[in-house]
Amino acid sequence: MIDERDRKILQLLQQDASLAVVELAGRVHLSVSACSRRIQRLESEGYIARRTVVLDRERMGVPTTVFVLVKTSHHSVEWMESFRSVIADIPEIVEVHRLTGNIDYILKVILPSVEHYDVIYKAIVRKVELFDMSASISMEILKAGTEIPVAYAK
Repeated sequence: MIDERDRKILQLLQQDASLAVVELAGRVHLSVSACSRRIQRLESEGYIARRTVVLDRERMGVPTTVFVLVKTSHHSVEWMESFRSVIADIPEIVEVHRLTGNIDYILKVILPSVEHYDVIYKAIVRKVELFDMSASISMEILKAGTEIPVAYAK
């Protein structure tokens, strides 16, 4: 069970994981040792899965986002594992969801240019059979982030 201070710690760490414990403790009105113990507990209980760095996509040379919609006529465990293996080996594919409805999967792909999508397309279709694969190019990011709501944590 976590309380409002724990939620505040989680929120602050999501915004900046490099915050020093001294700074964090001051912002949540705890002693440094009490704050440190809470962070350790939140990590050991799995509320904090990992700490990471968010890179600037423009500076990293991958400003283009393409969403790929995949339909398959195969729904066996073997096919799904094969597909999972193929997408795991392509670093430009940063997120994949299996969906309900008419589309089976959606892939979020980050690329240096739209033209580079063909490289990813060929890498996938060369290794796994698909019924249909279509892409939509993101023209503008209206909202993006890595933070998740902390209000629902139990």
